[in-house]
Amino acid sequence: MFRKNTSHLQSSLFGIASQLPETKLKKLKKSKEYDFYRLVFCKIAEGDFAILYSDTSSRPNAPVNSLVASIILMYHNNWTTEQLFDRIDFDLLTRTALGLDTLEETPFCPATFFNFQNRLLRHFSQTGENLLEGVFDGLTRQQLKRLKIKTDIQRSDSFMAMSNIRSYSRTQLLIEMLIRLHRVLSDEDKRRFEELLNPYIKQSSGQYLYNLERASIPHEQEKLGQLYRKLYEALKESYKDFEVFSVFERVYTEHFTIIKDKVTVKPPKELKGGILQSPDDIDAAYRQKRGRHYRGQSVNVTETCNPDNGLNLITDVAVCSNNTDDSKILNKRIEPIKEKTPELNELHTDGAYGSEDNDKRMEELEITHVQTAVRGRKAEVSMEIEEVCDGRYTVKCPHQSVSSEKTKTRYKACFDANICKQCPLSGNCPAKQQSDKRTYYFDRSDYLLGKRNRNIKSLPPERRKLRPNVEATVKEFTKAFNHKGKLRVRGLFKTMVYAHAMAISINFGRIWRYMTENPGFCALVNSLCGVLPYFFAKNNQNGLRKIIIRDKSRCWLRPEEYFRQAA
Repeated sequence: MFRKNTSHLQSSLFGIASQLPETKLKKLKKSKEYDFYRLVFCKIAEGDFAILYSDTSSRPNAPVNSLVASIILMYHNNWTTEQLFDRIDFDLLTRTALGLDTLEETPFCPATFFNFQNRLLRHFSQTGENLLEGVFDGLTRQQLKRLKIKTDIQRSDSFMAMSNIRSYSRTQLLIEMLIRLHRVLSDEDKRRFEELLNPYIKQSSGQYLYNLERASIPHEQEKLGQLYRKLYEALKESYKDFEVFSVFERVYTEHFTIIKDKVTVKPPKELKGGILQSPDDIDAAYRQKRGRHYRGQSVNVTETCNPDNGLNLITDVAVCSNNTDDSKILNKRIEPIKEKTPELNELHTDGAYGSEDNDKRMEELEITHVQTAVRGRKAEVSMEIEEVCDGRYTVKCPHQSVSSEKTKTRYKACFDANICKQCPLSGNCPAKQQSDKRTYYFDRSDYLLGKRNRNIKSLPPERRKLRPNVEATVKEFTKAFNHKGKLRVRGLFKTMVYAHAMAISINFGRIWRYMTENPGFCALVNSLCGVLPYFFAKNNQNGLRKIIIRDKSRCWLRPEEYFRQAA
């Protein structure tokens, strides 16, 4: 049964506030953790997570805001789960961030923490909804509105998030899947295939491969293909509901094919980047970029970048397989970004984000796409297409400017052949030679492409170099990677949880730093906190301590009076 956590709103008479000296209490209230409590913890919409729990009367859930905030803190500080619980138990600042006013209570145990993450994964698998993304969107929406951050100009970039998996060779992966399949077989099936599987299961896949000579690997792959076929045909009915068998089937179809009723090993050039990289992460894909090999996912980040903003925040995070082109990621995300920030009219990216489909979507959404570079070779003879009005264009080459004419399917621009004969670039000109003229054919996509390539030139100088700073944001995301550039986690969903938790913490960190550097900004931040009370301990005339509450109206009330009025 779902129940909201409101216990943190009322301070205990014998809690931290009543035990700390006033100087230390003031220091605690100025800490980053206390502001995390105010700006993140208290703003988590717990009701969105009610769908994870039963509707019938039963044992209530552990505090959702504590669970979600703990995930954010764990990834932000690059803690292991064990370190997280040590901090919750013994670190006063961490307990303050989680709204824990006493030292006795622990909001949840490790089993509850893991079960909550499994519930999130199960919900995502069934509905495609990532509830942690909803937390990020909700917090960001409030922050952008209350802090009056302009969202009309934004920038985007992506980075590789390598999965924490072993790098398997092709032969080693085939053997590893046999070992894992053998583990789930019944005793009867183990005896049935004992002779065929024994050579592979008596040692690890790495040890088996170590004893193979390089020249014998092609023959070994053929043997494995025949064994895979026998096992697949014999077990597909009995084990079709087993996850391991589904992965085994995937490997079988990806690496082998049947030609004239004979199992054949697919040549390496037919293997795409989307094939299984490891049985420990079925979502990971392969990609080679700038000479490096990546196995995992790709994360795309979009943030505000209007020069008038003193503070910029991340507005969108998307995670997908790392063999997905940046232009395709943008094509899927541009509409959600526009929905979240309707004021968006200028987006800065690098050259990898441009495509014909994106040009059309940008035009529909009235967004100017600014690229700092252009993908592909530069045209030897440039044709500048300018739109005069609907359906009419002017086409300029280095020596002529003519108006276009409409054809049945596209447009054409006819150039003076006499001028073209004298042009030193005529040999490379895209205009086709006809009897008395040279004709250049184009459609609207050519116009949009040229417009995108020229957009950066039409901007004032101070807005032409907005995109590079997004790389500093990428660095904030990747600071928790190990020396090999890998995450601690595996799988698409866990990478999504990591990315959105980090986005929440990065936005909070920016707000907190800006607030500490600009005291006048605190009024806006306090408005973001709403009517959240501040709890203080104070000495009365007799030297006895009592708890009082300072609310938004700056009135000092006793706790019972405050909550009586609130009710």
